[in-house]
Amino acid sequence: MVRSTIIVRATDALPMAASVDDEQTEQALQEHKQQSKLIFRRITPNSEPRCSIESGQYTLHYLLADNVVYLTIADKSYPRKLAFSYLEELSKEFSVSYGPKVESVRKPYAFVGFDTFMSKTARLYQDTRAADTAGSSNLDNLNNELQDVTRIMTKNMEELLWRGDSLDRMSHLSTSLRSESEKYRKAARNINIQALIRQYAPFGAVALILIIMLWWRFS
Repeated sequence: MVRSTIIVRATDALPMAASVDDEQTEQALQEHKQQSKLIFRRITPNSEPRCSIESGQYTLHYLLADNVVYLTIADKSYPRKLAFSYLEELSKEFSVSYGPKVESVRKPYAFVGFDTFMSKTARLYQDTRAADTAGSSNLDNLNNELQDVTRIMTKNMEELLWRGDSLDRMSHLSTSLRSESEKYRKAARNINIQALIRQYAPFGAVALILIIMLWWRFS
């Protein structure tokens, strides 16, 4: 289930809105909320736009869009597709309501009133079966964009925070892997073409010789 959500400005990690969590949730997620602050500091415009970061029994999912980071802490067993569908809902509504004001905000939690929409949307996503129904159209859009949930970058909190991996480096590695994959596909295609040429070139040469001989004979 979705446990807690916070929205910050990407350039300086200024918190703009957050879910209203009860005391029990605050205590249970205290460490993970501290981890989320470290994640915000590492996010830049070049970071992965979508990422799931596993930490103990929870996973921190974030969506980066239009210089705004939407992060939710959810149970590790909660489906990633639903988590990102939820974040997409928040992103669309927040952009419509406050998009033009994001850059000019100077005080923390300037859009605290957005917690009403977050709470209402989070309730829809508490039950995965209800969320599947409520967010089906959003999931379809998300699936069309992502094609496969495995394309969402996944990291472990220990690797990200304690071993020094950066979100920019993750993005660079992801881009490099895609580039290398495309390079290998092109190389494989060229090899196949060359193999076909080598395989059928002798037959082509024989056919050409026969055509020339027949032409000489009947000309």
